Amino acid sequence: MTLCAAALIASEFMPVSLLTPLASDLGLTEGQAGQAISISGIFAVLTSLFVSAAAGQIDRRTVLLAFTLLMVVSGTIVAFAPNYAVLMAGRALLGVSIGGFWAMSTATVMRLVPRDEVPKALAILNGGNALAATVAAPLGSVLGAYIGWRGAFFCVVPLALLTFVWQWMTVPPLPAERSSGAGAAFRLLGRPPVAAGMLAILFLFMGQFALFTYLRPFLETVTQVNVSVLSLLLLVVGVTGLIGTSLVGWFLTASLHGVLVAIPLGMAAIAAALVAAGHWPLATAALLAGWGLISTPAPVGWGTWLSKTLPEEAEAGGGLMVATIQLAITLGASIGGVLLDTNGYRSTFGASAAMLFASALLALLCWQMGPPRR
Repeated sequence: MTLCAAALIASEFMPVSLLTPLASDLGLTEGQAGQAISISGIFAVLTSLFVSAAAGQIDRRTVLLAFTLLMVVSGTIVAFAPNYAVLMAGRALLGVSIGGFWAMSTATVMRLVPRDEVPKALAILNGGNALAATVAAPLGSVLGAYIGWRGAFFCVVPLALLTFVWQWMTVPPLPAERSSGAGAAFRLLGRPPVAAGMLAILFLFMGQFALFTYLRPFLETVTQVNVSVLSLLLLVVGVTGLIGTSLVGWFLTASLHGVLVAIPLGMAAIAAALVAAGHWPLATAALLAGWGLISTPAPVGWGTWLSKTLPEEAEAGGGLMVATIQLAITLGASIGGVLLDTNGYRSTFGASAAMLFASALLALLCWQMGPPRR
């Protein structure tokens, strides 16, 4: 499952490092190419909300294998896409796989290991996320330079096939338990602290991906770096992200809500600083290192908040949070692309900073509200 998480994250965000050649080859604007992330987000939202009800009494092992196989199909379609429509269809299938896997992941892990080992197992699972976030963008950039964007996308297919075979051999039967539909998740929004928290998550990830999706065009046209330096800068973001993920536990123990407020505030400051200092490579490298350090651990912080806020309704809350994050990625990439095409990178990065500041205010409001009433 950790390998599957890594393959999914690598597939989802591969366009970030391949946006320019992909757009050039298919005759698209970079904003249009960025919608390849948006479309996967839309389908991930829908799947995460309805997967439990749709799966019904089907063995969860079978469902998990189906989502992994769908990733293989998606990667193949995208790699050989002759036009924009086929590319978007392949990315839509990936969205179904992403939404289904992440909505089921926590519940599945809880059934695979003893209760006292669940936190460790979840940490290992999220390690696949962090690893892919570290290597996917710079590796995609390097591969794209040597074997083209299609070859870079196709490299994920053998990894996904390996994941499918490994899961088929090792995951035991998981008969369906009581399922919950989308209604259970939506009912949680009737609790003000939960609603405030989900809005904070929405604006956090909108702001993050309004900027991050279009980082390659910014680095090429404003910072004016070549492919080698571009790959190095993306690797810096990933490495500092791993460092941040390893350190965030201590800060969460000290002040959970303080971290949830500080992360978007710091990201907003970095987004604004990139507009001012993006012409200088060293300053840009330092700012991107800070971006990776504080943005990558954000899901860990909000996951911890979820476990403390909804300890008895974590499955419904988890589905709602996955849907919120994917919706945010979709909206952020869409808004960022439109602004980039119409007004340039300054408007895109400015909008990112505004969204992130709104997330900080909502996290502060959530803190002041305290735990939700049932």
